[in-house]
Amino acid sequence: MLQTLFWLAMAGVLYTYVGYALVVGVWARLARRGARPLPSTFEPTVTLVVPAYNEADILADKVRNCLALDYPAEQLQLLFITDGSTDDSGRVLAGFPQVQHLHQSARAGKSMAENRAIRHVTTPYVIFTDCNTMLNPQSVRLLVRHYANPAVGAVSGEKRVLSDGSTSGAGEGLYWKYESFLKKCDSDIYSLMGAAGELVSFRTSLFKPLEADTILDDFVQSMRIVDAGYQVVYEPQAYAMEPPSFSLKEEMKRKVRICAGGWQAMSRLLPLLNPLRQPVVAFLYLSHRVLRWSLTPLLLLLLLPLNAALALTDGGIYTGLLALQILFYGAAALGWWRAAQGRPAGPLLVPLYFTMMNVAVFQGAGRFLRNAQPAAWDKAQRATAQ
Repeated sequence: MLQTLFWLAMAGVLYTYVGYALVVGVWARLARRGARPLPSTFEPTVTLVVPAYNEADILADKVRNCLALDYPAEQLQLLFITDGSTDDSGRVLAGFPQVQHLHQSARAGKSMAENRAIRHVTTPYVIFTDCNTMLNPQSVRLLVRHYANPAVGAVSGEKRVLSDGSTSGAGEGLYWKYESFLKKCDSDIYSLMGAAGELVSFRTSLFKPLEADTILDDFVQSMRIVDAGYQVVYEPQAYAMEPPSFSLKEEMKRKVRICAGGWQAMSRLLPLLNPLRQPVVAFLYLSHRVLRWSLTPLLLLLLLPLNAALALTDGGIYTGLLALQILFYGAAALGWWRAAQGRPAGPLLVPLYFTMMNVAVFQGAGRFLRNAQPAAWDKAQRATAQ
């Protein structure tokens, strides 16, 4: 019985982090052969919405970045919403007459700010982007061309983490390279399993107001569009560049919030797991998101005591596997210690970041169960862009 449990747990972990990537990698390559060409010119009117909370120090740079986008100025409307901000955001934005500025003194979180902003959007397409990111010039044009296909309900750009030489930056950058590969495969097969809030667009008519306590607004909004029968496309050539977290502690705080939001999202998106409704979506969603946020971290936790018990009773291969597990987590601990000393983690980065991700799932689940993760969350401190 112990052996069966051990190998089932091992298979679940390997499938989640390796097997799924192999499956969708092959599947996506086959799917690309029948992909339809995209139009070379498609320039509908678009509203670019930027939620910003106490971002006065970077607002001017963000506006200038938006104004420099390669898209007809008469077709692109800029809307900044600074609800709850207590800094000089209003004064900064007043210097840019091209920007429509919404502000109210109460802060209710990003989801409520977006709900309020969408009521002022009159264009058929809307793009949301974070204030602390910079967009490449072609990003709007590359996003909206996909809407020439009426089956597309949302388009997500890529998040790119700027390198600053730190352990947190290297870990976050490595994770997003892996995640971007999976996103591209999911999108090529049928639909992206959750958009990135740093840069995401929607058909305005499909945007539905979110619950006030929503933590992962981008993910929930895009997956509800998938649930409605539309595709969410991934466009990696439209990207938002963002500095990494200031430290591993700040990165961990961000991961825990995301995992709490993941548990909340799973509780609200249960119909997506029904294989009788959309079988491909159910497979992609379960494999890419649900397993990583729920079952697989539990399997990882069980592997160590199961392996220890089998090493004591059976020895052989189980003793070697136990040694590898101890070495892996020891490397993660050493990597954390090196990072705390301001030293690069080097090859310890992979076990360190992998362990952080899975520890964050348990902490996030605890916050979700206690209802202890507010929608108006404290921003993780970011490094200064290089």
